[in-house]
Amino acid sequence: MSTVEQRTCTQCGAPAEGNLVSCKFCGAELPRVAPPQQPQQQQTAYAYQQPAQPQYAPQANPSGKSKTTAGLLGILLGGVGAHKFYLGRPGMGILYLIFVWTYIPTILGLIEGIIYLTASDEDFYRKYVVK
Repeated sequence: MSTVEQRTCTQCGAPAEGNLVSCKFCGAELPRVAPPQQPQQQQTAYAYQQPAQPQYAPQANPSGKSKTTAGLLGILLGGVGAHKFYLGRPGMGILYLIFVWTYIPTILGLIEGIIYLTASDEDFYRKYVVK
């Protein structure tokens, strides 16, 4: 079966075959037939897709608190709670000052300073700065 469309001459009514431009009997111009349209191919599944966005987008640190500064304050002056005051937690800083004579705040300051320095920027900002 062919899907060739049959046309007829508008002047004499004779059948026109193929892609003739004029009628072979009377010479009249035949109406043009648009070529059959091919179905458009769908895009393959292998097309480039943009990678998914991370769930946590790193933000700029609007407070200006540096993890290096907080870490060094914790290691060097952790006994008096300097790192806690720097991070905006004056209640904890006062608590460290009250118990400085026990050396427990000094040990905690050393540990917290190391934790601050080894944390990623995003984790430090999320855990210790934003509250």
